[in-house]
Amino acid sequence: MDFAELQYAVVGRAAVLTINRPERLNAWTATLEAELRSAIRQANQDDGVRCAVLTGAGRAFCAGMDMQVLRAGQTNTRAPGVSDEDAAQRYGYLWDFDKPLVAAINGATAGVGLCLALYCDLRYVAAGAKITAPYARRGLVAEHGTAWLLPRLIGPMHAADLLLSGRTILGEEAERMGLANLLPAEGFLNAVMQRVQEIATATSPRSIRIIKHQLRQARYQTLGQATRSADLEIAACRHTEDFKEGVQHFLEKRSPQFTGR
Repeated sequence: MDFAELQYAVVGRAAVLTINRPERLNAWTATLEAELRSAIRQANQDDGVRCAVLTGAGRAFCAGMDMQVLRAGQTNTRAPGVSDEDAAQRYGYLWDFDKPLVAAINGATAGVGLCLALYCDLRYVAAGAKITAPYARRGLVAEHGTAWLLPRLIGPMHAADLLLSGRTILGEEAERMGLANLLPAEGFLNAVMQRVQEIATATSPRSIRIIKHQLRQARYQTLGQATRSADLEIAACRHTEDFKEGVQHFLEKRSPQFTGR
């Protein structure tokens, strides 16, 4: 599929989605929003893809909403949603993606760019990359669930620090907060891809799909509810091809050949 502002490529068993407006620091547009939604759908439907990586071209990940678009009044505004369901929210399709979604934060990240990264399962950040949630400095408020996601990822104090101050942090501080795992700027994307390909080749797609669901549901469950659900899933695993392969490849000391069944 050809896109105007997004690049889509499959490398090994990973789909690489690259925001491709480097001359504008990959600033967000309505076109990008529509193309990312389509690309995620494509990756979800491709059985050969077991992970997806979201990154940016050039020296930025995504510098937030394009100010020129805002000034021209061309934003893709939407009325508030009428559903409280997670998947029904504006970026809920990222939350609902069945496969591991990894943010490779290669450079400057602000506003909606940070929001996109928060919806990912894993976040890696390049040393020296700048990250900010500047809403309060623009007369705005935390958007699209950011005020819900951040405290659960980095704790309420760090979340309040970032959201109330609107200050800019570097990748090194982001790692200390627990927001992302830090990697050297040189060879950054290659290092991310090594980790992603390991997930894609060494794990069961069926297990990953269910573990993602467990992680999402655990945010609303008691320990007892989460444990009960896990017990039922473990029982179901024992009758699957992937469980048998998981035991067999370990005993035979070879690489796994998981089918997702």
